[in-house]
Amino acid sequence: MKIKLQSLLIILAITAFSCSDKDDDTPAEGPQLIVKFKFDPNQARLNNLGQPSTVPTGNAAQTPVFNSISSHYLEFAPSANTMLGAGTVLYHAPETGTGGANAIDFSKAKIVGENEAFLSIPLKDIASGSYEWVRCSLSYQNYDVNIWSAGANYVGTLASFVGFRTYIGTHNIASYPFVVNGNRDQGYWAFGLKGFAYSSSGQAPAGATTVPNPIAATSPIPAGSCVVTGKFANNLVITGNETSDVVVTLSLSINNSFEWHEVTADGKYEPSTGENVVDMGLRGLIPSYVK
Repeated sequence: MKIKLQSLLIILAITAFSCSDKDDDTPAEGPQLIVKFKFDPNQARLNNLGQPSTVPTGNAAQTPVFNSISSHYLEFAPSANTMLGAGTVLYHAPETGTGGANAIDFSKAKIVGENEAFLSIPLKDIASGSYEWVRCSLSYQNYDVNIWSAGANYVGTLASFVGFRTYIGTHNIASYPFVVNGNRDQGYWAFGLKGFAYSSSGQAPAGATTVPNPIAATSPIPAGSCVVTGKFANNLVITGNETSDVVVTLSLSINNSFEWHEVTADGKYEPSTGENVVDMGLRGLIPSYVK
């Protein structure tokens, strides 16, 4: 009986060790594709066709100080002839019909700061190929802007919704709550002044948001979307046999990206005089990678 008991204890010990050892040896996901954002105030300021652009007469602009951003869609495209959606789609944010028409679900948006990982997926799950272009549909921006009022400058935080349409419940800007509970089209914004009891919201004109797409002639994007397109300096080649992470940085031009129509031609944003926001689009995308 004693021998049998000892044998049973040995078997249980081996079994426990085996189970523990198996858990420790669970395979990792392997090398990752990691996507980050960069905000560049000195990058070229482009128009919808990806050409250099100046601020139109009658308008003024400033380069905001970015806090965070979110994307709705991310795709790698092999060539300039690859139609939107026909490349390798890496990310598509949750959408909802709660507000009626289909919209981006802001409550589920992933919002990140500069150089913070927005996306991390196993490289083994990405289709092998040589990718020349990146398409990134931006959906939300959060940044600080200067406000001129009664001869003094103030700083406030602005939330800019540039996706095709967004369903928003309640969102907060600079400690101010904005209760929406509905859909808002591209160009909706909300503003909160720092240190003073003032907040406001509004809507930029339809179709006024700049969305640079240098390959519009061969691969157009839908009107009202915010699919900014940029080209790798050298094609990103995914083989499926990578042994280390690939980090892709999406450098976004914020060069005078906050634009308004002037009432007083002084280059200062002064909402109290009726100066309205007309464009909050990013002004270009330059993707790069490190293997």
